[in-house]
Amino acid sequence: MTITAANDINSLYNVNSDAVRNSLYNVNTNSEGQKNNNVFGSILDAAVSNINTTNDLLSTQENEELKWMMGISENTHDLTIAVGKAQTALNYTIALRDKLLDAYKEIMQIQI
Repeated sequence: MTITAANDINSLYNVNSDAVRNSLYNVNTNSEGQKNNNVFGSILDAAVSNINTTNDLLSTQENEELKWMMGISENTHDLTIAVGKAQTALNYTIALRDKLLDAYKEIMQIQI
């Protein structure tokens, strides 16, 4: 099976999350009906939404741990799922933060 360069680029493009991909192509119209690409605002909104989701998942994990420790719940399956979701979301958020910091550092190094 031969993979062409176009397929390689497409597979790399699909690495991005749906939130980032959708925000990248989000085109708004202003009051005059002109198209306004607010890419930075859309990506910032997606990042804030990601942080809120991560916070919710971490809170759910903590609640499941407390229920299990207090003996309210004996279902370790829900606890394991909550821990896995929270860890995955936190790792994704940390990776996103690192990429944003790297981009900021590169922008700051640009000489005018």
